[in-house]
Amino acid sequence: MDLILETDRLLLRELQLSDAEAFFAMDNNPNVHKYLWNKPVQKIEETIEVISLVRQQYIDNGIGRFAMISKETNEFVGWAGLKYNTVAVNNKVNFYDIGYRLDDKFWGKGYASEATFAWLHYAFENMNIKTMEAAAHSDNAASNRILQKIGMQLTEQYLEDGVSWNWYQLENENIK
Repeated sequence: MDLILETDRLLLRELQLSDAEAFFAMDNNPNVHKYLWNKPVQKIEETIEVISLVRQQYIDNGIGRFAMISKETNEFVGWAGLKYNTVAVNNKVNFYDIGYRLDDKFWGKGYASEATFAWLHYAFENMNIKTMEAAAHSDNAASNRILQKIGMQLTEQYLEDGVSWNWYQLENENIK
């Protein structure tokens, strides 16, 4: 893929194996996994496998999660982007979702909102996606706020492995 998105402060580009060390540091952090079943990644090999799976999604689906890189410092901030889900989530399959994960040192600075606004615009304007979906842990106030900020509407709650999640949707007004 030759896709790169830019925002005021971020470069959004394909995840590369060279991101593995910074990605691992983020995913090994218990704070980052507080609302992700409290299961931080333990080995960098797990991170390498995730990056390889995402890179395969680029090939199979033409999209996937992208690295968020600070333009100012060139640091790996986290990832954000679109995913085409072929495995059921909330009893839904074959849908696009928008997601993000940031290293905790970048929380509260507006990076997730900045990246998701860019991805939502790309999804609706360039990919003509009819409906965007997203999920956030019900107790994760910051993540829920981000999804609401970009205009997504809470449509339901569901349980997965005993954890309550909020389900969001947003219709592309350009598609009737």
